[in-house]
Amino acid sequence: MVINENSSILITGGTGSFGKKFVESILSQFPKIKRLVIYSRDELKQYEMAQLYSGQSYPGIRYFIGDIRDSQRLMLAFEGIDIVIHAAALKQVPTAEYNPMECIKTNVLGAENVIQSALNTQVRKVIALSTDKAAAPINLYGATKLCSDKLFIAANNIKGSRDLSFSVVRYGNVMGSRGSVIPFFLKKRHEGTLPITDPHMTRFNISLEEGVEMVLWSIKNAKGGEILVPRIPSYRITDVAKAIGPSCKHSIVGTRPGEKIHEELITTSDSISTVKMGNYYAILPTNVHYTIKDYCKLTGAIPVSPGFCYNSGDNEEFLSVLEIQSLIRKHVDPEFTV
Repeated sequence: MVINENSSILITGGTGSFGKKFVESILSQFPKIKRLVIYSRDELKQYEMAQLYSGQSYPGIRYFIGDIRDSQRLMLAFEGIDIVIHAAALKQVPTAEYNPMECIKTNVLGAENVIQSALNTQVRKVIALSTDKAAAPINLYGATKLCSDKLFIAANNIKGSRDLSFSVVRYGNVMGSRGSVIPFFLKKRHEGTLPITDPHMTRFNISLEEGVEMVLWSIKNAKGGEILVPRIPSYRITDVAKAIGPSCKHSIVGTRPGEKIHEELITTSDSISTVKMGNYYAILPTNVHYTIKDYCKLTGAIPVSPGFCYNSGDNEEFLSVLEIQSLIRKHVDPEFTV
């Protein structure tokens, strides 16, 4: 499916970091797009976003107040929509550990509501955003996103004759997003000490722009049933600290509940059904109408080696201190200096 001026798109969690960047990208290419619905539950964020993207300047834009827990409201919002980007979630690991059922209601039951709403309307493609924490999860947030991923993949089995597909995009930490380590360190560096959870900790890194680019690529190329994973670099938490506060002392505070030293995007168990294609990997489902051989023939993908694992600690590419500084200036704070 290709996005054009006649497309109708809805994004859940549309006022979040990803949602705002996605809307910016779509409207820069298609300012007169037929319909672009920002669906979220925060009226203040919608008001603030509407100051940037008003209905007067962009006649196709709509702001829908609603929660993905509300199936009736969600189904109403899906009427006349072609493409759904599902970005709404409760994402903070400590918050999920302390409020487990709230996280389950949004991330799991909300995902099922998205699926049922798509099945009961004329939606043709659903792309759901996931996280590296869904691979071999050890915290509740990751477990709920793994459940969500499984629901979206399995939804392809019950679509019947509908012209509809569900796929998942899974990637790592978004540089500069709310609650992430870089903005946290930027605030703390003036105190002279940066708290380090564990000096061995690593994370995958992706910019908002790269995340949006991947979702746009997935809308065009996903066949349905895949978990799509980008090939992205890692960083060491100590290198981030050096990049932001080179003269700061480090205070080792220990990992938080449910926090890994290294994150995974693809586990060893997934390697038997994983293929590589250009800048992306695809974890393929085992119970759909196509085989791995069919998928590779269709897309030009190549199966990965048995036992392959995509881990932030064993990644082939790591960002240097200078590269981290350059990316902060590009994606987080243009006036950043050390």
